[in-house]
Amino acid sequence: MPKAYVFTRYGGPETEALVEVERPVPGPGQVLVAVRAAGVNPVDWKQRTGYRRPGETGEGVFPAVFGNEVSGVVEETGEGVTEPAVGDAVFGQPVEGGYSTYALLSTDLIAAKPDGLSFTDAATLPVAGVTAYDGVRQIGLSPGDTLLVTGAGGGVGVAAVQIARSFGLRVLGLASEGKRDLVESLGATHVPSGDGWTTRVPGTVDGVYDLVGGDVLAEAATLLTDRTRLVTAGAPPAEVERLGGARVVRDRTSAQLAAVAALVVSGDLDPHVTDTFPLERADEALRTVEEGHARGKIVIEVAG
Repeated sequence: MPKAYVFTRYGGPETEALVEVERPVPGPGQVLVAVRAAGVNPVDWKQRTGYRRPGETGEGVFPAVFGNEVSGVVEETGEGVTEPAVGDAVFGQPVEGGYSTYALLSTDLIAAKPDGLSFTDAATLPVAGVTAYDGVRQIGLSPGDTLLVTGAGGGVGVAAVQIARSFGLRVLGLASEGKRDLVESLGATHVPSGDGWTTRVPGTVDGVYDLVGGDVLAEAATLLTDRTRLVTAGAPPAEVERLGGARVVRDRTSAQLAAVAALVVSGDLDPHVTDTFPLERADEALRTVEEGHARGKIVIEVAG
């Protein structure tokens, strides 16, 4: 029987379980993918607690499968689907979770996996990679300008630093002292986090991409003369709008997925997968991210 890692109600880790499930059946405009890898993100455990993305409505349906980004091979296509075809390697955002043997994907949130992109790296792109890409583009700085990335040592932050560098920006990365070597290896200037961190920022800042929220977001805003250059993926819209900034606008399209994949193939973006876990140890993978121990990206690999 196929397996999936789920949460059975809103709450803490005690609600999680690895269970046997029926093989999903793709509907119109969907494909069934045999999952090869699933990216792990903070939003995964937040959804277990009852978190809703901005604009989401409705009650939770349980058991709910964890996971918001996967890569794999198309096993079956639904009505009206001519591309991708059975046997194609793809990656994208699943309809109902991705920590599983199989996942359903909509054809408007899927892209072909290039030959030069591994399944493991591809599984980091639909959420972390595209969120990084969208935010850096939305801020709209010019080559030579300075971008501050808060939370620069996490999955989205690692991608944002590299994407900003590929756009010709000077990048400052706010992260803990323990992640200094990681941030500097990406070509950014490390800014140690903690009390009074804004006094440690060298020079002026033209834009901020915030991935933390809360006090860090508010403190980062004080560094800007133009608050329209303040974008967050770490705080609700109301929180950043009070400061004069905006929430990142996600461009959830196949074309955007393909654009980020091309950056990996060209060498401009390394997803920095620092650890992988089998599906049977999905709980360990999720705890690594939930407890803030991840440096870069954590991925669950599913046996083919």
